[in-house]
Amino acid sequence: MKAIAINGSPRKNWNTATLLKKAIDGAASAGAEVELVHLYDLEFKGCCSCFSCKRKAGKVAECCVMKDDMTEVLRRIMSSDILLLGSPVYLGNITGEMKSFMERLIFANLSYDSAERTNFTGVIQTGFVYTMGLPHEMLESFGYQYIFENNKNYLQLLNGQSEYVISADCYQFDDYSKYAASNFSEKHKAKIRREQFPIDCQSAFDMGKRLALYVEN
Repeated sequence: MKAIAINGSPRKNWNTATLLKKAIDGAASAGAEVELVHLYDLEFKGCCSCFSCKRKAGKVAECCVMKDDMTEVLRRIMSSDILLLGSPVYLGNITGEMKSFMERLIFANLSYDSAERTNFTGVIQTGFVYTMGLPHEMLESFGYQYIFENNKNYLQLLNGQSEYVISADCYQFDDYSKYAASNFSEKHKAKIRREQFPIDCQSAFDMGKRLALYVEN
């Protein structure tokens, strides 16, 4: 059983990466071999609309045909059992790198010719961790739930279970006194970090373990 995790944050040791590593630990605790990829280490682009994956000549491609640093990563994902994703929310959406990754992953598997909407013949269980500075009580008014559910629907084209964990109101800086950020209360953020973030970490761990158990069953 193989699990691959994709970090869509530019930070390798902050909120998103921490939660993603907890999800990896959860999958590993159920027997998965795990791998972590940082998108910001790679040179790649989003879908270039070449439509090679939709051509009738030959077999319809399940993997994007573009050649760059993402090529081998996508191949490894296609042969994995679990895919774990993580992204902070920037300007109301996932990071640009994660969006480009999703285009490359999903579009090749999105069928224009089948009622099931998928070309993928395997089964990959998927989980997503989202982090953001926005408080939980503001998620609905900002329309974030649509983003989370939309990504879940697309990931279900990989024929497995799909889940996500939301960590909101996150601690943003190592030292708030160094930044012009008076709209945020460092005291409040520290309280959330101390009391809620460990709960979110446990939720990410549980999700990773649960997805691995879906594979086993």
